[in-house]
This record gives sequence, C-alpha cells and structure tokens, in this order.
Amino acid sequence: MKKTVCLITGTRAEWGLLRRVAETLRASDTLQLRLIVTGAHLSDAFGRTVREIEAAGFTPDECIDILKFGTASAEATARTVAYTIEQFTGSFTAHRPDMCLVLGDRYEIFAAGTAAAILGIPLAHISGGDVTRGAADEFYRHCLTKMASVHFPSCEESARRVIAMGEDPASVHNVGGLGDENIRKMELLSKDELADVLGFSPDEPYLLVTFHPETAGGEDPAAQSDVLLRAIETTGVRCVFTKANADAGGAVINEAIDAACLAHPEQYVAFTSMGVLRYLSAMKYCAAVAGNSSSGVVETPSMGVPAVNIGSRQDGRPVCGNVICCACEDSAVEAALKTALSDAFRGKARRAVSPYNGGDTAARIVKTLEEYAASPQFGAPKCFYDGGMAP
Repeated sequence: MKKTVCLITGTRAEWGLLRRVAETLRASDTLQLRLIVTGAHLSDAFGRTVREIEAAGFTPDECIDILKFGTASAEATARTVAYTIEQFTGSFTAHRPDMCLVLGDRYEIFAAGTAAAILGIPLAHISGGDVTRGAADEFYRHCLTKMASVHFPSCEESARRVIAMGEDPASVHNVGGLGDENIRKMELLSKDELADVLGFSPDEPYLLVTFHPETAGGEDPAAQSDVLLRAIETTGVRCVFTKANADAGGAVINEAIDAACLAHPEQYVAFTSMGVLRYLSAMKYCAAVAGNSSSGVVETPSMGVPAVNIGSRQDGRPVCGNVICCACEDSAVEAALKTALSDAFRGKARRAVSPYNGGDTAARIVKTLEEYAASPQFGAPKCFYDGGMAP
C-alpha cells in the first residue's frame, strides 16, 4: 500500500513554492498525497487563497481554520500556536498519515510540526538551516529542524547549518530552492497579459513591493511602513504592492498601503494576493523589487532583477550582487532605491548568480521521500549527530 504524506500549507507564498511538490507527490507510484490547508488560506482578510489551491486542481483533504484569535499581537500568535497544536493533534489522531511534509518557518507550521512530532509521525522539512534574524520565524524554523527526520535545505550554506545542529548528513539533502525552480520552469505571463492584471503597461517602470513586520526586535511596523512609503514617493515611479502576511503588525502595514493607494490611485495598486504566476510575472518585468520579503533576497537573483532589502527581517540569508541591503531609515531607503533604479545597477543585477539552483527540486524531494518511506530507517528514532567526536 502507498504511504500517506500529509502536506501542510498555511500561506499564499508557501503554496506558491509547494504546488510543484504537491503535483509530483500526486503522481507518485508509492506515496499518497494528503493535503491540509490552514492559516491565512482560509481568511477573507488575506484573500481566502484556498481558492488558488482549488483553481490549481487540488481539493484539500482537510481545512483547519486556526485564526480565531486574530493576528494583531504576539499574544494572539501564542494563543494561535496552542490552538493549532490542539487542532492538528485531533486531525492526526483521526486520520494518521505515515509522514508529514512542511516548508519553512511560520508559527502555524511550527505548531503542526510539533503535533506530528509528539505523536511520533515522521516529519520532513523544506528550507531548514536558513537564517532570518529579524523575524520570529528564525526559531520556528530551527525547532522544526530538530523535530524533522528528513531535511531539504535550499543551498549549501543552509545544509551545513542543519548538520551543525546535530542532524545526520545522510538525512540532509541540498535540493535547491523551489522558488528558483518556479522561475526556471514556469511559463510566465506576457506583457499584455500582465497589463490586464496590473491596469497599466509593464513597459512603464514600476516597483514590486512586499513589506512584512519584523517580529523579532520590536520594530514599529507603522513607523517602518511610513519610511518605506515616503521613500517610494521620491522615486516618482509606479508601485505594485503585495500586502503583508498574517503576522502581528501586518494589519498596520496593510492599512498604510491602502491609504497610500487611495492617495495615489493613478500610480499605486495593491493586491492581497497575486498568486505565484502573477507575482513572478510582475517580478520579471519590474524595475526593482523592494521591501523585506524572502523573495526579494532568494528569488530575485534567479530573475536577474534589482532588489532593495530593507531592515533586518532577512538578516543572515546569502545576499547576491543584485540585492542592496539598507536600514529602514528615510535617507538609506531613498538612496538604495535610487541606486536600484539606475541603468548601471540593472546591468549588474542581470549578472547575479543564485546559490539556490538545485535542478529538479520538487522531483528530488519526492524521490527522496519515496526512498525514505521504503527504507529500514523510516520512523526510526533520531540520534544527535556529533560529527564523529568521542562522547
């Protein structure tokens, strides 16, 4: 019989990365996909992006609504984590999968992974070993690494960190980045098709902006979004915003974006969720990407477009030559945007080399899971790897 792999997704960005994995799992001869949708996917405030999953031809096996406490504060997040563990414990008890597959670093994924680990369900983890010092995602991600039995880091640097955390090198598979694979393999929209989405021609220069709250360090999201918006206004170019995620402080940023769009209706446009196809198409033709999303650091090198990474949210990730990092201060952001929009820097950005090119990333993930499920190591207790040092 096929072994069931429970794939869990909670956000639009995460599903954009996981969709190719889900398609490959669905086609496996030895693994059975069980898809659980949770978090922001089920919220009207965040675009009810479960519809994007359904439009891609997937019917979730289960939808677990967890945002009953809202997203306005750290307390709400803590209560959501506790509630999510409870809900996933019930799900895994009623419909126990053979293993779970999760991506990244968000609190709802940490909670689902915790439930799986305590119940003795083997956990496989994508994108462990990354560092993002400006977000609470940092410790959620490393906790998931310690609970997981199989690891799929996205670059060599992250793979080394996973091993340094005591994970057996045999369980660590550097498969490259799923975002990089999307860029290389996805057929993106033409300029005319994208113009219908944006409401203006992509031949006009525009910024693609995503800004999330810094959830580690206590930075004021209202003050930071004001700095960003003032700097964008000095450029005089159009701006396409994708709104903040379901983190504490995200609603404040989204309110500021809405106000800016009302004040500049001919120049700014905002999307609660663009979906991966429209988002990557917008990235392809933009003058520059700006904000503090991981895509600005991880995916723009593969596209060869300039990026301005603002603040500390992504501190610790590898930074390629197309990315300008700056403090979230008026003069710093203004200077960085001016440089990014210059012809000289655009030429430099086109020469960027991504560390995330692993080839057929989704296929390698599923092949490894198939081999793990058929191996004597499947479900065996983890041992701390000490690098061969004497006890």
